[in-house]
Amino acid sequence: MIFPRFFGNDSVARTLRQMIEVRRIPQTILLSGPEGIGKATLARRFGALLLGDTAKIERDDLSLAENRDNVEAREKWTSDKRSDDPLFFSSHADFVTFAPDGPLRQITIQQIRLLRERAQLKPLRGSHRVFLIDHLDRANEQSANSLLKVLEEPPEHLIIFATAENLYDLLPTIRSRSIVFPMTRLSDPEMLAFAESRELSDAPERIGLAEGCPGIALSLDLEQFKEQRGMLLAGLECAAGLAPFANWVESSEAFSNSKSEKLDVYLKPAYGLLEDILAARHGRPALKNRDVQARINAIARAVSMEWIESAVLAFDELVIMVRRNIQKVSALDAIIINLRNPAIFAST
Repeated sequence: MIFPRFFGNDSVARTLRQMIEVRRIPQTILLSGPEGIGKATLARRFGALLLGDTAKIERDDLSLAENRDNVEAREKWTSDKRSDDPLFFSSHADFVTFAPDGPLRQITIQQIRLLRERAQLKPLRGSHRVFLIDHLDRANEQSANSLLKVLEEPPEHLIIFATAENLYDLLPTIRSRSIVFPMTRLSDPEMLAFAESRELSDAPERIGLAEGCPGIALSLDLEQFKEQRGMLLAGLECAAGLAPFANWVESSEAFSNSKSEKLDVYLKPAYGLLEDILAARHGRPALKNRDVQARINAIARAVSMEWIESAVLAFDELVIMVRRNIQKVSALDAIIINLRNPAIFAST
């Protein structure tokens, strides 16, 4: 392996390793690609090779339970408290990770101000410090503009890694000041090698659902995911006219009674199902939900392209509303009732 326990995207990993070997490292490196592809992992592996003390750097992996719990607990803090104590991780003195914070999971102006202050500090050991801004695409305009001041004239010792799912959610001036490495989904053989290295249970199912993203394969709670997806499938089948509305009511009761279940965790599975329904309409196999291909095919045969477009727009609107105080079941009920309108069903 080019970096220890890092799978896929060999050309990107090889280029980054060569930068260290020849000691010609850009000061701003931007890694783009889908969630769970390994962008932050690659930045940590780079930092470990450059700075040493791998174990300390790996403590700041945001997928670790203790770090997830820390981030989730901060959602309940007041905005003033979060502003006074900006979120960052730095088990290694010369490797600092800034992660999205608060209910909206944003990179805040307070975090960028802290980054600018710490950027001036000399390395404790060696000649470099490495800052990782995970999900820079979640920085608001004020935060992004503040970061530009560091990118324009960074201290000689500072290397900034940033990750983003979509490059074009970033300011053009940030992109232009960065060396950009697009990262791609892993092949099934690469995913299998990853699963074997981590001794993952249910590897075939995880690989199918993760769609080439090892981080998702590793973190996925299969039982919970299938429950969430099962409810969404029941809703889409009802919306497509394949099942009576009573079936949806029965499926949503558990969701309604749950006090802790959040509506936003259903959004990505919903988009995944719609993407696979669209693929099925064009005669292609499911990308994310291969194990329920028959149910997806049935929905695809029952609906029109207008139905799929209406469904996507409805969930887009729900994304905007999800952080507000809305009735979660009522929101999904409204989507299903509107999609059930026979005027947009496919003609037979």
